[in-house]
Amino acid sequence: FVVGDDPSNLTFTVAVDDHVPSENVVNDVEDDLRRGYVTSQTRQRIHQRAFRDRVLDAYREKCCICRLTHPSLLDAAHIVADTDPEGEPVVRNGLALCKLHHTAYDRSFFGVRPDLKIEVRPSILSETDGPMLEHGLKRIHGKDISVPRKAEHKPEPWRLEQRFEQYRQSV
Repeated sequence: FVVGDDPSNLTFTVAVDDHVPSENVVNDVEDDLRRGYVTSQTRQRIHQRAFRDRVLDAYREKCCICRLTHPSLLDAAHIVADTDPEGEPVVRNGLALCKLHHTAYDRSFFGVRPDLKIEVRPSILSETDGPMLEHGLKRIHGKDISVPRKAEHKPEPWRLEQRFEQYRQSV
């Protein structure tokens, strides 16, 4: 919430949350209000739903990394970001990824080389954590992604190279 305004200095003050609920209070009205919902306005790409449908169909509704087949847990990830002029919403610029691998791909935890091999960030490979890190990320290093059967749907190598270069720069 905007809680202060200083027009002469062109500044304002924002409070993200001014209250930490007490664990001992069960029927606190203020806590109930803070747990309510609000209606908000969001921005969504117009093409995103159609892009997702086409990519998931091409990949037979499977994550190309772990082969998860639950459509509600799958996304269509852009290889070249849609904010890039070459980031078109076409199947050859998409990968079907589960939510974990999509987020990890976008955060450069791993990259996909043009030869379709997965390269996991060295810092992740050396990290010690629970089974999700071990099975979900570390074990995919050096593996091939699965690709659509139709040649016209397979990821374009130049797009993978462009994205992989971004990954290399972030490592």
